[in-house]
Amino acid sequence: QVQLVESGGGLVQAGGSLRLSCAASGRTFSSYAMGWFRQTPGKEREFVAAIGWRIETTYYADSAKGRFTISRDNAKNTVYLQMNSLKVEDTAVYYCAADLLGGASTVYRKDKYDYWGQGSQVNVSS
Repeated sequence: QVQLVESGGGLVQAGGSLRLSCAASGRTFSSYAMGWFRQTPGKEREFVAAIGWRIETTYYADSAKGRFTISRDNAKNTVYLQMNSLKVEDTAVYYCAADLLGGASTVYRKDKYDYWGQGSQVNVSS
């Protein structure tokens, strides 16, 4: 069992930055690929970024490339999402998720993740 708790959301102006954190419980954090997804009302939850469990390969949605950076600290059981140059359209609830032994074939798919956090609201104002 893994529990995930996101933090770091809030209100920021367009062009600003935020860093989301996701703290995980459990001893096997390093065996999980970790992903960030986001969701707005009435829309499907969409992939934002992920990081692998073994060699820490990173994966990004086109909307995140060049602006967002995902990283992990296995000693702290924490994954981060640094978001720069934020846009109004980045406004959403951001969720972190854990995918046991996940890799390139699974990290983009929300149905492949085993555990989810409760979400953290990010609001970007114009």
